[in-house]
Amino acid sequence: MGSKQIMNETDIKNSLKRIASQILERNHSNLSELALVGIKTRGEYLAKRIAHLLRKWEELELPVGSVDITLYRDDFREIVESPVAQATEIMFPVKGKHIILVDDVIFTGRTVRAAIDVIIDFGRPKTIQLAVLVDIGHREFPICPDYVGKGIQVEKGSFVEVKLREVDGEDRVTLFMPEGE
Repeated sequence: MGSKQIMNETDIKNSLKRIASQILERNHSNLSELALVGIKTRGEYLAKRIAHLLRKWEELELPVGSVDITLYRDDFREIVESPVAQATEIMFPVKGKHIILVDDVIFTGRTVRAAIDVIIDFGRPKTIQLAVLVDIGHREFPICPDYVGKGIQVEKGSFVEVKLREVDGEDRVTLFMPEGE
């Protein structure tokens, strides 16, 4: 399997700045009703980074939560024999909020669908918007991100690995392709 780096630390920073700016632009009339929810694990850290940018630029203190979708996925038994669930941490009322759901990569849409189910179990938000660092297509569900750091088309059998300093000690996005690509 071959690999190619598609984003470095600077690319990730710039993408998150662009996403944060687009969130401000789209939600300028309801900033007080915004909240960020990251999908564990890397989406959680990306949500915190976006919240930090918004706090720095607008002195806007947004609630930030995280969701674990392990037991909500419709295919979790196919992925792992004995799934290990982490804690979902949404310490604010979801009802009436405009939720920005954050994840590192969107592929089939199954993770996002499961995350929406988790959020709705906490209450009914006004809206749920989706921000992703990398969109690689091949959806199985009709889910489209509102904010995208980088969109790429990949062949079946390819996958994207996101590394973040909070988890992996570095910021990097790598595309892995089947041999011959």
